[in-house]
Amino acid sequence: MKKVALFPLLLAAFVPTAALAEPLLLISIDGLRPGDVLEADKRGLSLPNLRRFLTEGAHASGVTGVAPTLTYPSHTTLMTGVSPATHGIVANNSFDPTGINQGGWYWYAQDIKAPTLWEAATKAGLSTGNVHWPVSVAAKGATWNLPQIWRTGHADDAKLLDALATPGLKGELEAKVGQPYAMGIDESLPGDQNRGRFAAALIAAHKPQFLTVYLTALDHEQHEKGPDTPAAKAVLEKIDAIVGDLIAAERKAHPDAAIALVSDHGFEATQTGLNLFRAFIDEGLITLDKDGKVASWQAMPWIAGGSAAIMLARPDDAAIASRTKALLDRLAANPANGIAAVLDKAAIAQVGGNPQAAYYVNLKPGFVTDIFRGAAAPLVARTPVKGMHGYLPGPAHLEATFMAMGKGIAAGKDLGRIDMRAIAPTLATIMGGTLPDAQAAPIDLR
Repeated sequence: MKKVALFPLLLAAFVPTAALAEPLLLISIDGLRPGDVLEADKRGLSLPNLRRFLTEGAHASGVTGVAPTLTYPSHTTLMTGVSPATHGIVANNSFDPTGINQGGWYWYAQDIKAPTLWEAATKAGLSTGNVHWPVSVAAKGATWNLPQIWRTGHADDAKLLDALATPGLKGELEAKVGQPYAMGIDESLPGDQNRGRFAAALIAAHKPQFLTVYLTALDHEQHEKGPDTPAAKAVLEKIDAIVGDLIAAERKAHPDAAIALVSDHGFEATQTGLNLFRAFIDEGLITLDKDGKVASWQAMPWIAGGSAAIMLARPDDAAIASRTKALLDRLAANPANGIAAVLDKAAIAQVGGNPQAAYYVNLKPGFVTDIFRGAAAPLVARTPVKGMHGYLPGPAHLEATFMAMGKGIAAGKDLGRIDMRAIAPTLATIMGGTLPDAQAAPIDLR
């Protein structure tokens, strides 16, 4: 096995701060790299609202993420303070080797195996709200909830959300905003602008004392066009305006509120796709039917952008495990395949990754794991995806963002590099709550 930088637990890295018991607005910008804010002028970005956090509050120079650096695992860590191995959201998509779930994601909060900030806020006596946060369907403790879910993009998706959101909330806010709520599958800038308006309307109507808001267009643009591109920069500048509107709405409702801004991961520019499925088919570990669909499998990649968990149908079958490991080692031996490391179960556990996986494949920057395209797809090919995350944490380009400002938070404070698992207990402390299961201590923001 190739060596990989491991991710130790940091259980006492920071000094806890006294409970502030203030309202809190938590905004996530998917894929926001810290350097885009810290070096905005150098990168040709005009971000007046995001830059406010640097002078008026505290910020991390970088946030070391979780394994893998994907949206759903990371956002659940941001809500729980524990690694994916503990909270249970180990990928974006559920494991579905024969495709019966039709691309289903981990939408349902009942899959989270650790207490969340919505629950901590409720226990602290605060009202709560949510607009589009990942893994939020039927979230415990979310008083006013517009969860993230979609199926097809058909108009029935809006009816699905009506059924799963807080009863009557979507219709109430649509009347106030004067337009339909964005479809869950919509990751565009207009979708973010729409959800920003709905979040501001929710603040004005119900004044939740803890509100989560998720914005996704920057991530979408960086996948399509790549990080550091004019298109991605233009989207981020528009998102900055959404953040400004949300800050203004929150300050009007709660003048003393704390406002935290996070992201889930950074981005690597990508050029090459590795089709692990082709290798597993050729090895006879995956068998296809006459229509090219998976008929049976003994070992299967569970892809995660820049990495993949390798699942065994019978984890106790030593012969299949040995064949699978031999295949992975052969693939890793060829530099053209872009494999940085193959982890066994002990190494996976050490990075807090998927405990269900027999092995874990981490790719080099520039490479992505390709989706299943059948037996005719090449093993290695150029990819249309221009940017990716989902690798194991560590590289600077994958670092996430954390900034906070408000009553009791020091102005102009640089926190240095922090562990993503420290963010949730820190936010719980701001609200006068606790997350006792968190795997890192709260950060002192004073």
